[in-house]
Amino acid sequence: MDRKVIIAGNWKMNKNACEGVALVEDLKKIFADCSCSCEADVVVCPPFTTIGAVVEAAKNSNIKVGAQNIHWADNGAFTGEISGDMLKTAGVEYVIIGHSERRQYFGETDATVNARLKAALKYDLIPIVCVGELLDERESGKTEAVLSTQIRGGFDGISGAEMEKIVVAYEPVWAIGTGKTATPEIAEAAHAHIRKELAAMFGTEVAEKVRIQYGGSMKAANARELVAQKDIDGGLIGGAALKADEFAKLICEALGK
Repeated sequence: MDRKVIIAGNWKMNKNACEGVALVEDLKKIFADCSCSCEADVVVCPPFTTIGAVVEAAKNSNIKVGAQNIHWADNGAFTGEISGDMLKTAGVEYVIIGHSERRQYFGETDATVNARLKAALKYDLIPIVCVGELLDERESGKTEAVLSTQIRGGFDGISGAEMEKIVVAYEPVWAIGTGKTATPEIAEAAHAHIRKELAAMFGTEVAEKVRIQYGGSMKAANARELVAQKDIDGGLIGGAALKADEFAKLICEALGK
């Protein structure tokens, strides 16, 4: 299966509107010749207050814009939340759901991931759904069990046709922002298990179409070796996405350029 590489930059709580526009403009200059950005889906996910400016800056380029979260309701008394309709109207195409930091700090569960996922699909947004284990879970041999539970809970009630539109991001939580990175072999084993679970839920044909990103401290130095693995189709990037030159180099390395 020839799956297109997808590299998404999660800016987290970084970059105001002016800074976000400057970053996108720098990326556009680097990719002016349509080099690596044409061969991969390149996504940037700024904070909510920066989305409008970044969407405008990314027009007429190969850079797509995503959000970092979505609420399951269309509207209502949910102070501080953002609906799918609001994101769609703002020009967003992708949305990250269930990031480990949302699970760790803000009470995200497999059930709320599932509800947010269905809201994203309702508004024709492309979800990037995060799954991954903690350090103690890996050390106690529970990685596959944790991934299976998150996948089955998060994708409950989703059709095969819908699943084909979804991107999965494997985040070994112990490797996020720690400088630690799973070896390509360790990362591939987790990605292969995720695809196996998807095949059990949706069939092999659907599972082979789903793109699975690696989300644990991918950088230019290891991007090529990671994406070369059979089941790794790109990366969900944190710190390395905050500087245009680093992010661009990572993308090209991931493509073997």
